[in-house]
Amino acid sequence: MSFEIRVGSARDVLRMADWAADEGWNPGNTDVGAFFAADPGAFLIGRLGGEPLVCISVVKYGTSFGFLGFYIARPPVRGKGYGIQVWRAGMERLAGRNVGLDGVVAQQHNYRKSGFRSAWNNVRHEGAPADAPVPAGVTLVDARDVPFDMLAAYDRRFFPEARDSFLASWISLPERVALVAMKDGEPQGFGVIRACRAASRIGPLYAASPAVAAALVSALARHLGTAQVALDVPDINKPATAMAEQLGLKPSFETARMYTAADPAIDQAGLFAVTSLELG
Repeated sequence: MSFEIRVGSARDVLRMADWAADEGWNPGNTDVGAFFAADPGAFLIGRLGGEPLVCISVVKYGTSFGFLGFYIARPPVRGKGYGIQVWRAGMERLAGRNVGLDGVVAQQHNYRKSGFRSAWNNVRHEGAPADAPVPAGVTLVDARDVPFDMLAAYDRRFFPEARDSFLASWISLPERVALVAMKDGEPQGFGVIRACRAASRIGPLYAASPAVAAALVSALARHLGTAQVALDVPDINKPATAMAEQLGLKPSFETARMYTAADPAIDQAGLFAVTSLELG
């Protein structure tokens, strides 16, 4: 049977999200809209005899960065060489860029063979968060009411390239809440929670302090009306890990953040949870 790789359709990307759910990755219910906004040509599907069985996402950000995700081969074709063909097609699309990914820790050695190096691990913390007060002088406001240029500039501190189209969709899609912590007219934190197949996921989560981060987690869960949350915390940010533990969240899952070049120059101290394991 013939094997071909093509850019996926909207239906294909929904299928990819279902496959990710089958792997236990717990994708957001409405994430696909933001994924397409980021880079509609980024989603590749491998078909064997016309049947979709392998996928990968390879999103271009700006001129210098790319992020690889959704690398999945369905069980019937694993170990048969189709996955690596899609991988090569994806990496070719991102040629010349620093490429990031979040992969399961057990596969780090395979990613190293393709030129990736470890930066940190993202540890998913899950559970019912304890209530946390909003620090004095800080106000939590709907992110859609904050001037977008201000929000985009704040996001840029924590991500290697501007991603305005993605960000605008990420805060606006259904089944989610986005809050900004403001003080004296400037953002001191930002978080988005979205409904998922299992625990509602929070990402990104940026904050000037653990107290601001904790207040955002508590408020986001309350506004969405969810009992269980999950956030993927960079283990290099020790205060972020301590914050998650103090809220009563427990480690449940771990991925390796890896890059093909040097670690991007971002504000690691303010990064309390990454946005998405699929798109960075």
